[in-house]
Formats: sequence, structure tokens, C-alpha cells
Amino acid sequence: MKNPHIWLQISLVGAWLGIILILAETLNRFAKVNPEVSRKVVHVGTGNVILLAWWLKIPAWIGITAGIISGAIALISYKLPILPSVNSVGRKSLGTFFYAVSIGILIGWFWSIEQPEYAALGILIMSWGDGLAAVIGQNFGKHPYQVWGINKSWEGSLTMCLVSYIICCLILLVVQGNIWQTWVLAIPVALAATGLETLSKIGIDNLTVPLGSAALCFLLNQFF
Repeated sequence: MKNPHIWLQISLVGAWLGIILILAETLNRFAKVNPEVSRKVVHVGTGNVILLAWWLKIPAWIGITAGIISGAIALISYKLPILPSVNSVGRKSLGTFFYAVSIGILIGWFWSIEQPEYAALGILIMSWGDGLAAVIGQNFGKHPYQVWGINKSWEGSLTMCLVSYIICCLILLVVQGNIWQTWVLAIPVALAATGLETLSKIGIDNLTVPLGSAALCFLLNQFF
């Protein structure tokens, strides 16, 4: 086996995901919080696993396999009460499934060209941007609007745009330094992510936001 630490890497990633799921299940079963809160804990927590995968240089096949397994579990959980903190039986959103698919696609794509930072960028924009936008919008959204029959708020969309910009800048700052592209290219990426997030019918934004953000940032960086 080329990587002698492969099982340690898998164990660390599994342990992180286990902690997130246990925390969410605890909140859902014992703290009796709003189910949306436990879903956002999973949403943000699982997104951060991409940083662990990047740091540990986990092989692409592990990330792709994890995405396939997670997607299958997500589909099953729509019919059976496997993970009530993640999906309610009969829930009309396929967001969890799309989320798993996007992780698998981004890892397969950007790991293969040795530029994992773009996979991390796409996933973190989805997890933190969408997660915080939902929290702000639901609790402080005073100026609603509707897109595709979905209720949104300007406060939530502004949060999505700001968080997306910050994440994009931070990742580009790490990999390419303090150059003008770092600060300028993050603007269209943040705007695109925000636009895609508004089109969230059946949770499709969990696929379009990470893929669109990562692809746009990658293409813009190649061009400039």
C-alpha cells in the first residue's frame, strides 16, 4: 500500500463525522431543538471534513466512495428513520443527497489535477455560506422575497454573499498569497454562489452552489 497511514486517515475522518452525527442526534433526541438546527449542525460539520481530507492528503477514491455511500444512506433515510437529525421521513428536499454527490464530484475532479483547494472552496461555501444564511434569514430576515416559489430574505442572501467572499479569499490567500486575483476573483464567485443559492428548489442548491463556485473560481484563476 503506497500510503502507510491510510487507515489512520480514514479513522480520523470517520471519527470527525461520527462526532458530528452524535452531536446532531443528541440535539434532536434529548435537547428537543428545532430539527432544522440539528440539520444545520450536520450541514456545517460535514462540510468541514473537506479541510481534513485536504490536510491529510486523503486519496481521491476514499472521498468518492464516501460520497457514494453517504448519498445512498441519504436516499434510504428519506424512506426509513435512519438519521432523523439529518432527514425527516417523507421530506421533500433532496439536499442531503445532492450534498453527498457534490462532495464526491469535487474530490474526484480537483484531486485528480492536484488542486484540492477548489474542492474545499466549493464545499465550504456551501456548508458555511448556506448554513449561516439560513440561520440569519430565519431569525433576522425582515425583508423577504420569493424565487421559484421559495421564500428568501435579503438578510440571508447578504450573509451568503459575505461568507462566500470571505471563504474564497481565505482559501486563495493560503494557496496563492496576497495578490490582486485573491481579492478580486472572490467577488464574482460570491455573487454566483448567492445567485445559485436562491434557486434552492428540492435542495438543488446543495449541488449547484459547490460545483458552480469551485468551477467558476478555477476557470477565472486559469484565465487571469
